[in-house]
This record gives sequence, structure tokens and C-alpha cells, in this order.
Amino acid sequence: MSTTQQPAVTITVTPGATVEVKRFMEQEGVSSEQGGLRVSVQPGGCSGFRYGLLIEEQSAEDDLVVEQDGFKVFVDPFSAQYLNGITIDYVSSMQGSGFTFKNPNATGGCGCGSSFTA
Repeated sequence: MSTTQQPAVTITVTPGATVEVKRFMEQEGVSSEQGGLRVSVQPGGCSGFRYGLLIEEQSAEDDLVVEQDGFKVFVDPFSAQYLNGITIDYVSSMQGSGFTFKNPNATGGCGCGSSFTA
């Protein structure tokens, strides 16, 4: 039996973002027992990496799973190195509404707020 320890990842989802995630999960018919929010980092964007958010019905076998207030956050091993310590918020303004990211691992970013360098 393997006892490989997965690295820990800390992700904070603000109360405002939690409300929106739960609303999206309900709209998509995804249960909080199995499903959750996938947070990922993908190559691309104007600064080198971009964030991805997706509601999924269950985690992948190698995902790190972070329990939040009534739902789970799924993070793949590649993304975990860039997401540890991130805070995900949801803001509404006259310019629009959406999720924002405060990432202590980012060394740079751009005006769009969804792209970063590390």
C-alpha cells in the first residue's frame, strides 16, 4: 500500500465568492457532496498564465481537494504550485461582475486580472 503524501494547498474563497460558487453549482445541478469548483492554471493569457474556474461533478484521481464552506475546491498537481495561498473573491462594479484572484505567487500581472506571471 502506498502512503504517498500529497502536498498541501491553501485556497481561500471569500464569503461573496462562496455564494456565487454555490449558486453556479445549483444552476448546473452539481451536488456539494461529490462536486465542486475546479481552480486551475493554464499556459496562456497576456502575462504567461491564466486562471480557470469550472464547476465539476467530481474530482479527478490526482486532485488536491480543499474543503470550503459547503463545497469542495479541486486543484490539479500542476496548478497547485501556482495557487497555494490564493484568495478568490467575487466583485460587482459598474464595469461588471466576476471572480478576482489575489495570488501571492504571482510576480506580475496585467490589467485584465485573470492573467499572471510567476
